[in-house]
Amino acid sequence: MDRAALLALPSLCALWAAVLSLFPCGTQGNWMWLGIASFGVPEKLGCDGLPLNSRQKELCKRKPYLLPSISEGARLGIQECKSQFRHERWNCMVATATSAPLDTSPLFGYELSSGTKETAFIYAIMAAGLVHSVTRSCSAGNMTECSCDTTLQNGGSPSEGWHWGGCSDDVQYGMWFSRKFLDIPIRNITAKESKVLLTMNLHNNEAGRQAVAKLMSVDCRCHGVSGSCAVKTCWKTMSSFEKIGHFLKDKYENSIQISDKTKKKMRRREKDQRQTPIHKDDLLYVHKSPNYCVENKKLGIPGTQGRECNRTSGGADGCNLLCCGRGYNTHVVRHVERCECKFIWCCYVRCRRCESMTDVHTCK
Repeated sequence: MDRAALLALPSLCALWAAVLSLFPCGTQGNWMWLGIASFGVPEKLGCDGLPLNSRQKELCKRKPYLLPSISEGARLGIQECKSQFRHERWNCMVATATSAPLDTSPLFGYELSSGTKETAFIYAIMAAGLVHSVTRSCSAGNMTECSCDTTLQNGGSPSEGWHWGGCSDDVQYGMWFSRKFLDIPIRNITAKESKVLLTMNLHNNEAGRQAVAKLMSVDCRCHGVSGSCAVKTCWKTMSSFEKIGHFLKDKYENSIQISDKTKKKMRRREKDQRQTPIHKDDLLYVHKSPNYCVENKKLGIPGTQGRECNRTSGGADGCNLLCCGRGYNTHVVRHVERCECKFIWCCYVRCRRCESMTDVHTCK
């Protein structure tokens, strides 16, 4: 290497560091690839071979037994995101392990770093998925450093005929691990816009965790002679992840736009609403969502052309809304299946071959 190249190295390093600081959100979300089936088995790849940042790799090496729970948490979040938005213009589309390089490409593409309502939901549902998966693994006895929630044992109300028992889900451990694994310290970020986006993402991470804790329910089992309910043993359990997904979708629909200017704390964008407090479980966004109706190759938005719609629905899945007023095509699909099956002695099943015709509507 010549002298000129050597002298230029410090400047190049500084420039590269500055570029990386502008995109903290992309590197923060690469762990989400662990939830894709085509990615492979994380435990076989080892911590260094996974799409994790340096903090996450360090935590992975200290707690390798948590890898299956991390992978399952990512899978839960991705699956629920797709389920909640399957009929919307933005349908939570993700990349595949064969179509994008894991080290540089975020799983959710543009939406992961855009600072929109969709970004807010992604971070919230993925953080909630990690809490749910880790907590469930603790309750199942798959880890040595956590188990059931011991703070609820030997309590209750004898006068009302119930006491705490069983195995209550230790959601606090799941929330602690989710914070440790996902939350990047803001002090490490220098660029103003990046700091706003990171603060937003950290808040939405916590909103996802709060959703899991808020929807905890109490299950009880009766004990007594001849099936009477003289005494009840009760324990706390997490809600189904589908219920958590519905809760966060409602938060998405009522998400709050915040100012893109850095202050000591986040503020609502609208000045006349700034007296209204922002709660921990609110979802926040900075930028308005792009137009998901038409294809935008630069942003990786496929548009809704060719999407199947419901001609009779007035909701988001209806052809009027999903097709953005462009109209729709109708074609007939023929279905062939076995029907009216009967068991014939002895020993086989005889079925008829049934055909049906169905109208399928797709956006123009």
